[in-house]
Amino acid sequence: MTVASGSSGFQFERSADGTALQEVKAAKKTGTTICGIVFSSGVVLGADTRSTNGETVADKNCAKIHFLASNMYCCGAGTAADTESVTGTISSELLLHRSLCNRPTRVLTALTLLKERLYKYQGHIGAALVLGGVDAQGPHIFSVYPHGSSDVLPYATMGSGSLAAMSVLESEYREGLDEQAAKELVTRAIRAGIFNDLGSGSNVDLCVITNDGVQELRNYEIHNTRACNVQSVLMSFKDVELHENNANTATSAMRLQKPAVFSVDENDRL
Repeated sequence: MTVASGSSGFQFERSADGTALQEVKAAKKTGTTICGIVFSSGVVLGADTRSTNGETVADKNCAKIHFLASNMYCCGAGTAADTESVTGTISSELLLHRSLCNRPTRVLTALTLLKERLYKYQGHIGAALVLGGVDAQGPHIFSVYPHGSSDVLPYATMGSGSLAAMSVLESEYREGLDEQAAKELVTRAIRAGIFNDLGSGSNVDLCVITNDGVQELRNYEIHNTRACNVQSVLMSFKDVELHENNANTATSAMRLQKPAVFSVDENDRL
């Protein structure tokens, strides 16, 4: 509040400053497809690898599955800088927690730290997360929203391609899936996001977490390759060479033929 010198009361001339601050800014559009599911002995996390800057593809092979601890990872959708910052900060806090407690960190601890940090900023940190891990209580999948709320689900998906991915998960997910079936299901879900969402694309990354360890499967499935087919190029060169040889042979044969002689009557010239 601004108080004029020599008088008391509120200066209404400055009220326009507060009105400008109340304007709701347009949300920044981002693109990603991430998901995670629980199977019989662990969890599988998946993500696409496209990073965009507006309508421009900034990175075709971006890693969106972030390390938190040896028994848990986190997929990030939204602003790349925010997801990297949040997951890196929480990973450091979990390391300190393990050092103080001298025991493996539970997934619920990471969930609490993520929620507290995101809630503090009231959604201004653009990080929508899918947290997955295995601890003494079993496998867990959580979805964490930018405002700090969370869901506990057997399968979860976030990002602009989540509608396409969720349609696959809802129709094909079954309890008690084995590891290979879970990997194939997550791959199909991410693939649906890649081919039905302009903000998602490139390759499929997977991360399998069990009590035995972690498998980071980078570029598990590659889409939209632009590699040169050498065999087809060589065949086309052969076809061109054969065509040129045939054309040269035909030209030589025409040159060997005697020119035709035409007789013209003198009356025709008139």
